[in-house]
Amino acid sequence: MSASGTGSGIQSNRQIGPYTVVTRLDTGIPQQTPVHEHRFIARSADGDRTVLLSTPLATVDAQRFMAEADASRYLLGSWVLPAVELAAPGAQPWHARPYLPALPLPVALTVLGGPLPERTVRALGVALAENLTILHGQNLTHAGISPSAVLLAVDGPRLTCFGAVRAAAPDGVARQEVPGLDPGSLPPEQAAGGQPRPLGDVYALGATLAYAATGYTMPEREELPPGLRSLVSRCLSRDPAHRPQLVEVVDELAGGSQPNASVGFTPPSRAEAFLGPGWLPARLVAAIVHQSASVLAAEVPLPTPAQTPVPASWPPGGAPSPAPASHPSH
Repeated sequence: MSASGTGSGIQSNRQIGPYTVVTRLDTGIPQQTPVHEHRFIARSADGDRTVLLSTPLATVDAQRFMAEADASRYLLGSWVLPAVELAAPGAQPWHARPYLPALPLPVALTVLGGPLPERTVRALGVALAENLTILHGQNLTHAGISPSAVLLAVDGPRLTCFGAVRAAAPDGVARQEVPGLDPGSLPPEQAAGGQPRPLGDVYALGATLAYAATGYTMPEREELPPGLRSLVSRCLSRDPAHRPQLVEVVDELAGGSQPNASVGFTPPSRAEAFLGPGWLPARLVAAIVHQSASVLAAEVPLPTPAQTPVPASWPPGGAPSPAPASHPSH
């Protein structure tokens, strides 16, 4: 089966905590594209819960990884996917998010065979910029935005990999060559070891939109669609003071569209006007539906702890060991 819409996919009886791995989320992702963490689609022993499950890269400090996962539980907004369950203290580190059928952005470009249409890029940018506004209002910096951190679902994008920059290396340590970090999406001040700040998220958002529109995080200005050229170039300014504020990003991408009326304490949204039928190309919708059907149909054997051999193909540092019962954190 293929969980991402491309490639052969896998079936597995590997276990991480209380979950049995169904497949990798990033099957089909271009080999040269950095991914912040190992990501899987997994199922609970009773078959009732399917989750997106993440474990740290071998180079990542497990305590920092789990601290960022714990902090992500409090993220607000419609277009972010926080952790809802964490490994017990002292166990093999992992965290789980609710599963929804979705493609990582690099896989989406592979499925399409090229960049996203400008309409889709604009919708993606408005949704992510609005959600970043909410996060920044919580006095939080995402510090992990990159093409692989963005999942495309039928109803809109989801941001994952919260705090990947902080987890990869502590402040004050140069991050230019740290495995898992996308150098094209890493703000220059963070690459040099600086503390992640909101305008760094703006830089990473600009790089991600550039990737969606061209296939590159740092394209030549002329490669960008004319309607996105000025905004994306300003987001990618090396000097944070020259980057636009998120409200400017939303205004330029949304054009004359007006926000929907706010509901309760939710701020008015302009993203929903862009995320209706047709916001994603039909080929991507078909790939997402295929992923959902494949995961639903997967027959996952439920092994005993003694039946969990580590395949030779497991990435360095990524092999799981049986863990105690999970420690839900709500």
